[in-house]
Amino acid sequence: MHMLTPDAAPAHPVPVPGDGVLMLDPGRVVLAQLRRIHTGGVSLQLHADARQALRAAQSAVQRIVDGGEVVYGINTGFGKLASTRIPRERLAELQRNLVLSHSVGTGQPLPAAVVRLVLATKAVSLARGHSGVRPEIVDALLALANAGLLPRIPAKGSVGASGDLAPLAHLACVLIGEGEASTPEGTVIPGAEAMRRAGFAPFVLGPKEGLALLNGTQVSTALALAGLFQAENVFAAGLVAGALSLEAIQGSIKPFDARIHAARGQPGQIDVAAAVRALLNGSEIVPSHPDCGRVQDPYSIRCVPQVMGACLDNIRHAARVLQTEANAASDNPLVFSGAGGDEGDDEVISGGNFHAEPVAFAADILALAIAEIGAISERRLALLLDSGLSGLPPFLVRDGGVNSGFMIAQVTAAALASENKSLAHPASVDSLPTSANQEDHVSMATFGARRLAEMADNTAVVVGIEAMGAAQGIELKRSPGGLRSSPLLEATFADLRSRVAFLDQDRFLAPDVEAMRLWAGRTTWPDALLRLLPSHADASAATPAATA
Repeated sequence: MHMLTPDAAPAHPVPVPGDGVLMLDPGRVVLAQLRRIHTGGVSLQLHADARQALRAAQSAVQRIVDGGEVVYGINTGFGKLASTRIPRERLAELQRNLVLSHSVGTGQPLPAAVVRLVLATKAVSLARGHSGVRPEIVDALLALANAGLLPRIPAKGSVGASGDLAPLAHLACVLIGEGEASTPEGTVIPGAEAMRRAGFAPFVLGPKEGLALLNGTQVSTALALAGLFQAENVFAAGLVAGALSLEAIQGSIKPFDARIHAARGQPGQIDVAAAVRALLNGSEIVPSHPDCGRVQDPYSIRCVPQVMGACLDNIRHAARVLQTEANAASDNPLVFSGAGGDEGDDEVISGGNFHAEPVAFAADILALAIAEIGAISERRLALLLDSGLSGLPPFLVRDGGVNSGFMIAQVTAAALASENKSLAHPASVDSLPTSANQEDHVSMATFGARRLAEMADNTAVVVGIEAMGAAQGIELKRSPGGLRSSPLLEATFADLRSRVAFLDQDRFLAPDVEAMRLWAGRTTWPDALLRLLPSHADASAATPAATA
C-alpha cells in the first residue's frame, strides 16, 4: 500500500464520496458520464467489481516475474530494445526510467477538463484488468481527479502510437513524485506534493506498471471527446440559428416536410428535419406568407436537413467510436490471467491496441462536421445581408451608407469558416515512422483531436454571428404588435436580446461577437435538439444520484 499514514494527512482533504459520486464501471462507461466528467463538479469512484480483475492481472505479472519467464514489457527493454532482458533487481529502475525518459512533451498544458477525462479514462482502461497494475494505481488516478490536482500535461509531442507516450508520461510522473500538477486554484505544485495532498505517497512502480501508464490512447481520446461535446454544442446552435434565419427571410417550410426525408432514408436528415419543424411549431410567421413566391430558397436554407443531417450522422458515428475507446484496454502487452481456466495458466500477448487510428478517424469526421456546420451558417449569414435575396435592408441596418451594420461581422465569419477548411484536412492520412522504424505507421490522432477545440470555437463565432444577424432581421421586419415566431424561437430571441441589443446604428461589435460565441458554445438547448445528441441521449447515467 502507498497510502499516507494518519499522522501525515493531506493538506487539502480529498472529497468524501457520497451523493455526488459518479460510478465508473469499466467497459460500461457511457458518453453522458464522460460529458459530466468533462464539465466537472463530480467525484469519481471505481465500481467495486473491477478490483478483482485488477488483482488477478497484477498477480499474473508477479507470477511471471517469480518464474523467471522473459516477457516483453515486464522484464525486457521497450520498442527497438525489446530483446534486451532486464534483471529482476533492476525492474523498478526500468519502469521509473521509462516514465522519465518519455516525459518530453512540449506546448501549453492541456485544459483541466481534458485532463480530468485523461485521468478517468486511464483509470477505466487499467481497471479492465488486462494491464497488470495494482488497484492502488487506479485509486491514485481517481484521487487526483477528485481532489482537482491535475497533472500538467503538455499538449504536443504524441503521434498517437504507441499510444500517447509523451503526454501520458507527464501524467505518470506525478504518480512517482516527479513532474508538476495544478491545484483547483490554478497554483502549480510539484508532483510529490500533489500526491501528498491526494492522500498517497509516490509510487515505486512495479513490473509493467510504468509501461501500462504510458501506453494507451487516453490523451487522444480525451481530446476527441472534448471535441465531440463542443461539436454537439455548435450543432445545436447551428440548427437554432438556421431556424431563426428561415424566419427572418420568411423562407419556405415545405423543404422540411417529413415525406421528403423519409423518401431518402438518411437517419440524420430525417431527425434534423423533424427538429427544425419542432423549433418552428406554433410560429405565426410561417403561415403568413403562403404565396410569397419563394418556391426554392437558397441551399443554405433549403438543404439544412441534408447538410446538418450528414453532420449529425458523422457526430453519432464518432460518438460510438469514442465511447468504445474510452472503455478500451489499449496498452501493450495485455495480460490475460488464468487464460485456460487455471490460476497459473496466464498469457501475456503483444498486440497494437495502442494504435489510435479509430480515434484519428473519429476526430477527422468530427472536423468535417464542425467545418460544415460553420460553412453553411456563414452562407446563411451572407444571405441575410443580401437584400436581393433576403428582402431585408442591406447589411441588416437602417440608414445604410452611414452605417455598415453586419458587413464586417460577415467578413469575420467568412475568415473563420475558411480557416476551418484548412484545419479540417484529415490528420489520419499523415504518418511519420518513429523508434528506428519499429513504429513505422502512426495515427496522428492526438493532433487530429487537439485541433477540434479551435475549430469548434471558430464555428461558435460563425454560428453566433448568424444568430445575431437573424434576430436583427426578424426585428427589422416586425412591426409593433406584429407576428410572432414559435414559442421556442421567441424564447431564444429573448435570450439573444438579453445578451446583445438590436443594432440601430454602428457600435463597437466585438463584445457582441464574444457574447454570441459563448451562446453558441453553451449546453442548454430545447429537448427537441438535446435528444438528437449522443452524449445527452442517456442523461440519467450522468446524474450522480442515479449512479452512486
